[in-house]
Amino acid sequence: MKALVVDDDLVLADVVSFTLRRAGFDVLLAHDGVTALERFYAESPGIVILDLQLPSKDGLEVCREIRTKSDTPIVMLSVRDSDDDVVKGLALGADDYITKPFSPAQLVARAQAVLRRAGKNPLPGKLTFVGITLNPDRHTFERPDEPPIQLTQLEFKLMETLMLNHEQVLSVNTLIDRVWGPNGADRAMLKQLVYRLRRKIEPEDTDNTVYIEAVPGIGYALMRRNQ
Repeated sequence: MKALVVDDDLVLADVVSFTLRRAGFDVLLAHDGVTALERFYAESPGIVILDLQLPSKDGLEVCREIRTKSDTPIVMLSVRDSDDDVVKGLALGADDYITKPFSPAQLVARAQAVLRRAGKNPLPGKLTFVGITLNPDRHTFERPDEPPIQLTQLEFKLMETLMLNHEQVLSVNTLIDRVWGPNGADRAMLKQLVYRLRRKIEPEDTDNTVYIEAVPGIGYALMRRNQ
């Protein structure tokens, strides 16, 4: 599958491109908004990795134009202090965003998740974090030398979202949007889903390496357990 990477940071663009190629993507590069649109129309990529801050046309303009003609998944890249731009980008139809700095491997996982949600055929790939694995093909949570734990569709979506953003606190609204869709559930439903997932993946033993932390008034995060 073709992935269009759009970023005027040449070093970061090369790192992201290298990581995507290793994951099996055919990478197209653009370093400004005008070139990005030219490459998009000429090559028809399956996903766009789009920085917000670009010369000639910024990422919001590029996102807006792509969305008028295509439903190709778009993952935006942003710096931490550009929350307003992120909200605008999502309102224009971007599918996800990731803040800088980030792990290129995490970006690949987020791209695969966006493709799955869009009903496209992403490259096969498991999510891993401190010794645990989430298998998207079987919807299972796995630890070394233990039987896989089968997850329901909602449990899997929640765990996938937490693993893609591990050690980051996600708000209740963000989790609801990514698991059920906008306004698809409420705080009580999310709390119950978290409870069910915890019951499955957090047995009461000292060898468990991860846990879902509740952050009062904000949301939840997947964290390392202190060793």
